[in-house]
Amino acid sequence: MAKNKPKIIILLGRSGSGKGTQAKLLIDDFGFDYLGTGDLLRERVKENDFSGKKLKQEMDKGERVSTYYVFQLWGKAAEKIKEKPNLKGIIIDGSPRSLLEAELMDGLLDWYEWENIKVILIDISPQEAFDRLTKRRMCKMCGRLIPWVGTFKDLKVCDQCGGELIERADDAPAAIRRRMDYFKKDVEPAIEYYQKRKRLIEIDGEQSIEDVYRNVKKAVSKV
Repeated sequence: MAKNKPKIIILLGRSGSGKGTQAKLLIDDFGFDYLGTGDLLRERVKENDFSGKKLKQEMDKGERVSTYYVFQLWGKAAEKIKEKPNLKGIIIDGSPRSLLEAELMDGLLDWYEWENIKVILIDISPQEAFDRLTKRRMCKMCGRLIPWVGTFKDLKVCDQCGGELIERADDAPAAIRRRMDYFKKDVEPAIEYYQKRKRLIEIDGEQSIEDVYRNVKKAVSKV
């Protein structure tokens, strides 16, 4: 690995595996920047133009957004991050979602001369993913996602702002099943791609949040 270069950590896992939670913990500990496909898409929806409206329709149905469009968002976000002084690292969450996207992501990272790359797979079973997704909630006020694990199960209101907790539109059972089908068909080939490149670290995601993070932090510290 190149020294004095930012660490690039790609988090992969089924929906509900806790990638977002682990990303936030890493950011707090290491001061990394965040590049999350889901956040980029939800932010783009707010513009309410043609693309924003189309994105909302697809996301509400649980459809996967076009690689072409997602890659545009990655490029714009990466350009902004590259300009930051003293960049320590980047957490990439929610992408790549296919073998093609993994190859495109490598091209993007090469362009910006980011070389210290590791891919962490937070692995949970399909049944565990379904159970978590059908029960997790989101704060209507601040948008915080509340996972269905540990003490979070007991929350009645948002633990940060006190807002009402609601079900996300894209967490309906039919939409979840489609996302799980996408994972098997499209994401697993990307995982195999990273295995062959010896970049992949697998972590049991069915442990407590604290135990998962202990293993994630250990992996990141070695990059």
